[in-house]
Amino acid sequence: MSSPASIKNHPIHPMLVALPIGLWVFALVCDIVAATGAAGPWRTVAFYAIAGGIVGAVLAAAPGLIDYFSIKEASMKRIATFHFMLNVCALLVFAINLWSRLRLPTTSVIPLILSIVGVTGIGMGGWLGGEMVYVKGMAVEAVEAVEELGKKVEERPKLRRVS
Repeated sequence: MSSPASIKNHPIHPMLVALPIGLWVFALVCDIVAATGAAGPWRTVAFYAIAGGIVGAVLAAAPGLIDYFSIKEASMKRIATFHFMLNVCALLVFAINLWSRLRLPTTSVIPLILSIVGVTGIGMGGWLGGEMVYVKGMAVEAVEAVEELGKKVEERPKLRRVS
């Protein structure tokens, strides 16, 4: 199945998810550096990385939802539902993380813990996204073409060898 949210057969959702993933992982790195006592604006950088990741995740969710509602196969829909739910939960964790940074003292470890939980969530959600694409072949046009060719070959009448 090709993605209905695509540009010239290139699905948009996987193009956009790199931004929030990168920003949120970078925010975790900043939090770890800040937790070690390093001087510098690490907490501030983490704050803005989380905020940018939230914006990027919302942008990536739109074509992801279009793809989600186009899935017909039951096993693929189940994987997609878990992928969707994990990533929404991770988005909520990062939203709470951002809010907590405005409310808690800078010495609090809660934002670091939330960053770890959020990155773990997007890692698991990403695993399921990879399962859909690389194992199940979702939105991979080449897989569909190969399957169609295989069906045509199987439908051809078998030739018997004459000795």
